[in-house]
Amino acid sequence: MEGNLNQRLRHLTCLDIRDMSIECEKTGGINLSQGICDLPLPPILSTAAKTAIDDGLNHYTRYDGLSELREAISEKLLHYNSIQADPRKEIIVTAGSTGAFYCACLALLNPGDEVILFEPFYGYHEYTLLALDITPVYATLTPPCWEFNAAELEHLITPKTKGILINTPANPSGKVFSRRELEVLADICTRHHLFIFTDEIYEYILYDGLSHSSPGSLPTAKDRVITISGYSKTFSITGWRIGYCACNEEFARQIGYVHDLVYVCAPSPLQAAVGKAVHTLPDSFYHSLGTAYEQKRNDLCKALQEAALPPYVPQGAYYVLADTSALPGVTSKEKAIYLLDKTGVAAVPGEAFYHREGGKNLLRFCFAKDDKVLDEACERLQRIKRFL
Repeated sequence: MEGNLNQRLRHLTCLDIRDMSIECEKTGGINLSQGICDLPLPPILSTAAKTAIDDGLNHYTRYDGLSELREAISEKLLHYNSIQADPRKEIIVTAGSTGAFYCACLALLNPGDEVILFEPFYGYHEYTLLALDITPVYATLTPPCWEFNAAELEHLITPKTKGILINTPANPSGKVFSRRELEVLADICTRHHLFIFTDEIYEYILYDGLSHSSPGSLPTAKDRVITISGYSKTFSITGWRIGYCACNEEFARQIGYVHDLVYVCAPSPLQAAVGKAVHTLPDSFYHSLGTAYEQKRNDLCKALQEAALPPYVPQGAYYVLADTSALPGVTSKEKAIYLLDKTGVAAVPGEAFYHREGGKNLLRFCFAKDDKVLDEACERLQRIKRFL
């Protein structure tokens, strides 16, 4: 029966992220693998969602989303990202940021095209490209600061290259691309007539006084940037699937048509609730995200350091990559299973974020957890010292 399967999906397997979650559940361990934020959502969201349901907002929306949500996103983009986007023509509400990226690729790229992907990468980015017969071309970020070499990156560009994908703040490295780095990338993309796909889902989760810069705010690149984000991480609503993309009218229209075909629309009462929250929540709410997560980051990094698993301290997002050279095992999967067996803490194998040999001595830990859960995980990690 294998010959009957869609060959474009031959690379699609259960991601190590979900695989380790399953292994963790079997052992009753603490899951620091999957990026599920278990923190409470702002009360305004649940209240507004219930009101929308009670008011009968339970049917299809326009293909581009509820007007009040698009208007809220437009105001937010101008205020926070310095991006001017017309809510009537240049914003598409999507089924999560993952849905936005899938639809953008399907709308704007063709099979056989190439997109440059920075590694370590987020697995869904790579798999989305592969599923659409688009070829990922890998540019490696070098630790500990996760820097890229502009000359080496430009050398990767061929006549088939159609875009560069940026994730800032990045999953899994926590890298925050500086404005200067984005200007370098924008210059490359402008000279080579490339799209810039930018996933900014962690845009409010920043540390050490860093600020977020959006490629779409660069005047020289604005017309080629597809800005992708959403509210899964900001509002701790990963299951609601409310994302969006913002770009010029021509691209947005085509992305919207594709989203209508694949998803029809994002959940209508949840769109209304997110729109209400974006309109209502003060700036202090968003500032507090970085403050709260920074303490969690510091606690986990301290525990990892003490457990002889030195961390690469992230600048943003809520993941830590740790050096696991001290753990037995040839592959990062073997190291992850060993750590789970000895401590009851699940992490993602680093090889999930690289296309070849990279990541075999890395594990990714998620710290978007309740303090009690994270404290217990930090205590458990200390057990590994007995076996080293």
